[in-house]
Amino acid sequence: MRHRLSVQAYVEGVLSGNRMVLSRAITLIESQLPSDKELAQQVLELILPHTGRSVRIGITGVPGVGKSTFIEAFGKKITRLGKRLAVLAIDPTSQRSKGSIMGDKTRMEELSHDPLAYIRPSPSSGSLGGVANKTRETMLLCEAAGFEVIFIETVGVGQSETLVKGMVDFFLLLMLAGAGDELQGIKKGIMEMADAVVITKADGTNQPATQRAVVEYQNALHLFPPTENGWYPQVKTCSALENRGLDDIWTMIERFTQQVQQNGFFHRNRQQQSLEWMHSLIRYALEEQFYQHPKVLQQLREMEAQVENEKWLPIKAATYLLDIFKKLP
Repeated sequence: MRHRLSVQAYVEGVLSGNRMVLSRAITLIESQLPSDKELAQQVLELILPHTGRSVRIGITGVPGVGKSTFIEAFGKKITRLGKRLAVLAIDPTSQRSKGSIMGDKTRMEELSHDPLAYIRPSPSSGSLGGVANKTRETMLLCEAAGFEVIFIETVGVGQSETLVKGMVDFFLLLMLAGAGDELQGIKKGIMEMADAVVITKADGTNQPATQRAVVEYQNALHLFPPTENGWYPQVKTCSALENRGLDDIWTMIERFTQQVQQNGFFHRNRQQQSLEWMHSLIRYALEEQFYQHPKVLQQLREMEAQVENEKWLPIKAATYLLDIFKKLP
């Protein structure tokens, strides 16, 4: 195993924008070793004053929508403006190898070679709570390293969208046109979270279907109550292959950021997200302690058997195990 750097070496390396040290710092915060957790916390506390200056953008979409193609094209548009971009891609995790399945650097080859871009896949490890925690910490390290725009790409499987919405400033939902009923299979909750819907692959013979989809999504978004931030969610179209519509999307995000900064929502939202992060960490830590405690583990299999055989109600078994946990010194 590669030796760990000192706290100061991690901090100085990250703040200077050293990508090798940034990658090692992210690996450190992903570690489950108790000694690494303590070291990671010290690093995060020291870089904290240098965070919070980026625009955080969550990107999700239905399968086949072309998220990687969109992110690569949109990312290159942002770096051409001279802005530094970090892409944090939450990959589904193989249940056998526990490693990332998708391998984002192979999906975004051009962007991965862009000197102003940094791509970091984050295997979900089967734990949504763990993903949210580590992704937030990774985002702070990237901000301290000087990245001005941060993309967080989700796997698009439901609950991960809610978690990502809770850590970004702008939430972008990518959709397809010409795939049957435009709204079929789209959960109302995800639509309500979106600050904008972007219909991808708006090129070639797909353009008439794209225009119909724009109208349908606009009508759907008008059914939702007004947002707290005063922003009206918009519907845009783009073609990543033909490089069309990307300027319009970036202009929209800049306009959104300016509006929510002026009306005070930007700062309030960041504060609320920090509080939610604290509470999620508490829940995660308590759950971890509960399932790792020897006395709980001694009774857990027995309680599972009682519930499976319908001898105990789940609530009775849960209460019994929680009572054991609460009585522990």
